Amino acid sequence: SRSYNEYLISSLKDPERAAGYIAVMLELDEEGFEPELLRSGLKDVVDARIQMNDFSEEAKQRYERLDKMLLETKAAEIYSLMEFLDALGFRIAIAPKD
Repeated sequence: SRSYNEYLISSLKDPERAAGYIAVMLELDEEGFEPELLRSGLKDVVDARIQMNDFSEEAKQRYERLDKMLLETKAAEIYSLMEFLDALGFRIAIAPKD
């Protein structure tokens, strides 16, 4: 039997599933936002792309910069934007590029 992590990474090779997974990681729950969940979710998607040999050097550099920012700021800018958009009656949608 495969571990859950292996199953998860395998399923995230599908762009629609990866987009949905990231969207869930961005959602506000009863306790607020969870920046560590966002970092973990992005890493899972990155791991899936690496397994597919679909992760360029440029993407790697951008991911490393983003991960460092998320670690340092706890994603404050991202969550502030989402809270502001929510107050205006909008939300961010994550979707694969065509």
